[in-house]
Parts: sequence; structure tokens; C-alpha cells
Amino acid sequence: MAPSIVTRRLALAFCVALATPAGAQSPLSTTQRMTCADAMALVKSRGSVSISSGGAPERFVRDRGQCNLTEIAELRFVPTRDNPECPIGYRCREPEFGDWDW
Repeated sequence: MAPSIVTRRLALAFCVALATPAGAQSPLSTTQRMTCADAMALVKSRGSVSISSGGAPERFVRDRGQCNLTEIAELRFVPTRDNPECPIGYRCREPEFGDWDW
């Protein structure tokens, strides 16, 4: 192939990739399709993962070490295929006034 044809094909492939919505490029997993054990193992193995539990995607972490310095880790329960309240991992969040043990 001539270099100009290769360049045109690469440019076309690049434009198609840019025009494809992000959701179509890498679909997010949903906890409702997984077993509780699989969802917990995913968070544990990756340390931090963005995953949907039926609504907007949330970030779940293995432990407090994955949070920012000022954040606390709050245990999260999500619905899975086999458990309506699976303890998938933690969610990082800024502490509120009532969270402090005075």
C-alpha cells in the first residue's frame, strides 16, 4: 500500500474512535450481573474500581489507603445477582461534623 493510503486509513480510524461515545468504548460493569464474591474480589484485586450498582457509577476501594488524606472510608453495600446487600468494599468521602468522636 502507498503511504498516503495508510495515512488516510489511520486518520479515519482515529476519527471513528473519537466519535464513538465513551460508554460504547469500554462498558462499565454492573454489580447486578455479578455474584457478591466476584464483586468483592474485583475491588480487592484492583484496589480501586468504578462500577455501577444500578445507577450512576461509583468508586469503590479496597481500604482507606486508596482514599485521599482528608477522606474516610465508609463500608458500602450494593445489590448483586445473589445478595441484595453485598459488602463490596468502601467509598471514600470527606468526614462530616457528626463523624468525629469528640
